[in-house]
Amino acid sequence: MLDAVQDADVLVDAVPAYSAVVDVVAACRAFVAVSGHASFTVGAAAARIPQSVASRRIAALERHLGGRLFDRSSRSVTLTPFGRDLLPSARRLVELAETLRHDAERARLRPLRLAVPQVCAPRALAALVAAAREHDLVLDLCPADPAERVELHRALEVRAALLAVPADEGAWRVPLGLAASAVPPTPVIHVETLRAGRADRDPRRRVWIQPEDDVPHVRDPLTRLRDALGLRPGQVSVAATLFAAAAHAYGSDDLLLCSRAQAADFGLHWRPLGELDLARGYDAVAGARDDARRVHEDLHDEVATSLGAA
Repeated sequence: MLDAVQDADVLVDAVPAYSAVVDVVAACRAFVAVSGHASFTVGAAAARIPQSVASRRIAALERHLGGRLFDRSSRSVTLTPFGRDLLPSARRLVELAETLRHDAERARLRPLRLAVPQVCAPRALAALVAAAREHDLVLDLCPADPAERVELHRALEVRAALLAVPADEGAWRVPLGLAASAVPPTPVIHVETLRAGRADRDPRRRVWIQPEDDVPHVRDPLTRLRDALGLRPGQVSVAATLFAAAAHAYGSDDLLLCSRAQAADFGLHWRPLGELDLARGYDAVAGARDDARRVHEDLHDEVATSLGAA
């Protein structure tokens, strides 16, 4: 490879007047093709260019290199001594250009492994992957909980991650409310309604926090509200999984803390919280600045949809 680079430097240095008009690589490709077939007609066909284009490129290369590459006659085309001396370097330059093009294509198609929240709906994630392809970006999605996404990013097991951050610090904001199996009688749900009277013997209603919201900027305000209202500690609980949390809402009067989109996916009835303005916040972080930029800019709307962002 080093020899190829040095040979390429020799050819380029020999073209002091090089400009956009003269494409050294294209001209060398025509030169190599014609020399290999000893024919402008056959060589041009092998290079997939018209014969007239091959002739113009080789003539331009001869002018800039300062010597004839071929002896032309009505019957044959043969290399001049000057052409024979330059042919190995020209061939290496063409091979180097092909290697560069192949490496660029491979790098462009290298999947961007992106850690995403497990709560994202499969259909929305499929749309995100499809949208990325329109931007020549191949996504390899890795669903994970908030702490797992942080670790995946830290350990460089993903190229980028959608991390949970306070809502006012993120690029995407997902409002949270409470969802129930029965239609709530009010347009908002107040946590204080979970307080039971002394004569109430039924099990006390609970708010279930799913793992995605087991982060300080979501969990802590809700537990502080619980304590301020005098609710029992177990009336605001973190479930082991999203499905366990949703199952509690299905099978009782318990409430699920979730986004409006999640409530719709589960067939639950969603209302905003009366006492708090809770929201998930997300930001895209990556080891390479361009990876983060592509997620933030090229895929901003599709990421917002997959998160259920406002």
